[in-house]
Amino acid sequence: MLRNSQELQSYAIAATDGEIGKVADIFFDDQSWVVRYLVVDTGTWLTSRKVLISPYAAQRADWDSKCLRVSLSREQVKNSPDIDTDMPVSRQHEMAYADYYSYPYYWGADAYWGDGLYYPIVPLITAETEAHARDERAHRQNDDPHLRSCNSVLGYHIHASDGDIGHVQSMLVDERTWAIRYLVVDTSNWWMGHKVLIPPDWISEVSWADSSVSVNLSRDTVKNSPRYESTEDLNRSHELELYSHYGRPTYWEREHARETVPAELLD
Repeated sequence: MLRNSQELQSYAIAATDGEIGKVADIFFDDQSWVVRYLVVDTGTWLTSRKVLISPYAAQRADWDSKCLRVSLSREQVKNSPDIDTDMPVSRQHEMAYADYYSYPYYWGADAYWGDGLYYPIVPLITAETEAHARDERAHRQNDDPHLRSCNSVLGYHIHASDGDIGHVQSMLVDERTWAIRYLVVDTSNWWMGHKVLIPPDWISEVSWADSSVSVNLSRDTVKNSPRYESTEDLNRSHELELYSHYGRPTYWEREHARETVPAELLD
């Protein structure tokens, strides 16, 4: 199931022993286009401190009541590393965060969550994985983490190969993998148009300085693509129609052959 990023805004985050706060923003990786953290405003509980919640902690979501349950206690969150979410989050901050919660590092591999994993699963900690984590800490502490605010990307202009076509209204997130599957593009500022979907894989360039996204598609091709109404109306048939219109392989076909989830992690 795909979820609208704007729908996730203001969702309550429930710890094992009470509410933590509400989602204020979403940080995603601009290389793999995967949600890495929910930015949660803790309100008066922690004097409006903002904390990061990783999809590694995500459990059952109650979409009707707009609540996401996580496998953390309020005390764990309270004592988590203090990260200024209004400033770029460094790789060192990410390492400190992952080490605090005993999460694996997601970077350094082709799969969404590292080590061939396409789902945010916390593996068993072994001497081998601890040694690997130490090596990663030593070699990647100064890496650019490529984290971007979802809120800051809303409104970015979309440039087709022959002109503008609209702006980013929201993003659609896969609730299983936390991958961003589509940009929702509002075309009404180009023609008396509608909303269309463009997968991040089709983006040729993102200019963060100019607040723009370029795609190798013509305006007419986008104009004649299947319309997007809402996540409730979006199903696999509609997605197949979209990819068929553009003559491109689907994301699930590409990923299926590469997915490797160890059986012991699914028990």
